[in-house]
Amino acid sequence: MDFVPIQYYSPFFFHFVLIVSFFVFFQSLNTKIESTSNLQYKKIFGGIIITLLIFYMGLRPVNYRFGDMVIYNTELQSLMSGNPPSGKVEPLFTKLMQFFASIGSPTLFFFTCSFFYIFPLYIVSKRLFKDYWFYCFLIMISAFTFWAFGVNGIRNGMATSLFLLAITEKNKVLKYGILFGTILIHKSLMLPILAYFISKYVTNVKYYFIFWLLCIPLSLALGSFLEVFFLQLGFADDQKMDVYLSQLNQVSEGVELKLGFRWDFLLYSASAVFAAWYYIFKKKVEDVFYNHLVNVYLLVNAFWILIIRANYSNRFAYLSWFLMGIIILYPLLKYQLFNKQHALVGKIILVFCFLGYLLNVILI
Repeated sequence: MDFVPIQYYSPFFFHFVLIVSFFVFFQSLNTKIESTSNLQYKKIFGGIIITLLIFYMGLRPVNYRFGDMVIYNTELQSLMSGNPPSGKVEPLFTKLMQFFASIGSPTLFFFTCSFFYIFPLYIVSKRLFKDYWFYCFLIMISAFTFWAFGVNGIRNGMATSLFLLAITEKNKVLKYGILFGTILIHKSLMLPILAYFISKYVTNVKYYFIFWLLCIPLSLALGSFLEVFFLQLGFADDQKMDVYLSQLNQVSEGVELKLGFRWDFLLYSASAVFAAWYYIFKKKVEDVFYNHLVNVYLLVNAFWILIIRANYSNRFAYLSWFLMGIIILYPLLKYQLFNKQHALVGKIILVFCFLGYLLNVILI
């Protein structure tokens, strides 16, 4: 994909998604969401976007602007030279690297990673919303962390997409097999998986909203003590955990890395919390899957609030942020809650996308 100068490679993606979101918004103002022509158009247009995105992200050049990509490429080159794997990378991801090193194709390795990051989002959207899948897919790729976790936090991105694939899978053997596989790609997925099983048995959503709120003053009061506490627990025993909680400076996180209580991140997280509260308690949406998903989000996001001062706080936040698009849009694609609901869906996607554009292009 050398036709795009490297300095414009990431901005090009954000420009494209913003233009698509504007287009979807304006179309939503004068069409019915259920109309055959609208759904047929979204099906074709969505298929084109998925294909282009997989190739654009998957065939990106190796460059320091893409952060961890350079690290993985160095490891691939080392493996291709006959050296054993170095460092502590989860076994499934290591096996994937070894396979592509054995056939001498780092390019195909990164393309495969992008495929397993993007294509599961289509399957998940299709499973949940059938003919309306395009809207869910668009809001997920509009998230301000989507690009960064496809080109930089590669393992995180793959693992979270596969997590979504697992929890929407009906076959229990396959579901739990994929969930276990996500841990073998990135062990941080133990946290959302743990939250998934806890909320499977403790189902009262009110408890999770209360817990999320209580974690804010708790984090303010206890400060960095909680970071040290979780380090001592060995939450993730690889060397990166110490880096995330105690060291500085890495390229291409997609957000500004700074110390302190991240009120900006908290407000961003709170948008999904407010949306879920509004749907569940004001609009009286009763949906077992949605409540379960909201509970997972609240529990994992609450953990992040407790260590919000950590460097690379976005990487902890991402363990819940990848659920935001679905949480914000799910009831609007499942139930009739408002007049002119199609226009509201278009507006929400546009606002969500513009927020990502603001954080990734205008402010950065």
